[in-house]
Amino acid sequence: MFAKIIRPACSLLILMTVLLGVVYPLLVTGVAQLAFRGLATGSLLYRNGKPIGSALIGQSFSDPGHIWGRPSATTPQPYNGLASTGSNLGPLNPALVDAVKANVKALRDADSDNHQPIPVDLVTASASGLDPDISPAGAHFQAARVARARGVSVAQVNAVIDAHTQQRIAGFFGEPRVNVLAVNLDLDDKFPIRKAAQPVPTPGN
Repeated sequence: MFAKIIRPACSLLILMTVLLGVVYPLLVTGVAQLAFRGLATGSLLYRNGKPIGSALIGQSFSDPGHIWGRPSATTPQPYNGLASTGSNLGPLNPALVDAVKANVKALRDADSDNHQPIPVDLVTASASGLDPDISPAGAHFQAARVARARGVSVAQVNAVIDAHTQQRIAGFFGEPRVNVLAVNLDLDDKFPIRKAAQPVPTPGN
């Protein structure tokens, strides 16, 4: 009686382990690699055949020749994928106010001739701290600074930004957005600067 119960249970356990633990993961992985190769491998962006980042995780830029992304509150460095987090500071917290003021100052100091209102996404961090995108307004706000640093026209920089502006999904999901790393790679390819600045931390909250 005992054997009649244990034998089918063990057989079922082995069968389900093979099906769900080996066959199914391999099947799903194979389909993903065939149908969605870029997405399945992390949406990586390449330069000269080498991966330099992901379209899903931001990188930090603070040099004048590149578009800057959203501030990041992750530690010990910005856009740390192993420590995704926001600042958790409330809207009345003085630390949040100070962080926003510091971000505003950094943007104004980098382009003192720009008196346009600063888009809010350029001075506030997201809940994840990893946002790879900014609003089109946030990207165009920086176009004049980038154009001067690269010795090109504002219209040329804006054209690159427009080319990388993604619209709402299906016309109504989400918001228009610009991938910062993709724009900066395209700018480097089209309008290279003498010494390409490396991603370095920007003020974050």
